Amino acid sequence: MNSRHKRPMDRRLLAALAEHPVMASLVGVEMAERFTSSATTPLGILASIPLGDLAATVGLTVAAGKIGFVNIDSTPGLGHDPGALAYLQGIGAVGICSTRQAMIERATGLGLLTMQKVFVTDRSNLRRSLQSITRSQPDLVQVMPAMVLRHVERQIREVGVPCLAAGFVQSADDVVAALKHGAVGVCTSDEELWDLRRSSLRAS
Repeated sequence: MNSRHKRPMDRRLLAALAEHPVMASLVGVEMAERFTSSATTPLGILASIPLGDLAATVGLTVAAGKIGFVNIDSTPGLGHDPGALAYLQGIGAVGICSTRQAMIERATGLGLLTMQKVFVTDRSNLRRSLQSITRSQPDLVQVMPAMVLRHVERQIREVGVPCLAAGFVQSADDVVAALKHGAVGVCTSDEELWDLRRSSLRAS
């Protein structure tokens, strides 16, 4: 599969991932608050944040100088229409995460950072996912589960979109393995891994 021309990675993401290969997966308000009040990774995905708490949580993330992607699929009450994206822009969100190609394309058009999540379960599913990524051209792809990356490294690389491995990332060795197989980083809710820096890992 031939990749389309891809714009360079956003400078904010490039600078963050250059030293911090771990993106924090933040489930709920309490975990998000620990993320924003710590000096760990500057990258996070906000998931399962009640709509009534979302504006305040996004505000804390921005104030802390963090780059937060709102998982639009797991935010109760947010919806999957253009109004949801307008709302996120209005509260200062800088990026979204979604499995939905249409939402990724709309968000990109509005200037938001985008991460498309794909679940690779078999070869036919992989083919559909690659086609969707090629069309939507997000800033990042989140590949789940992480251990499948070794089997799809070549195909993901050919699409030309930087990828993060997620799901069952439980140790520094898992992070090293993901980097070895072409990922620019990983996503994990394991707070002990949020402090990891690329310079401290054995990956080249």
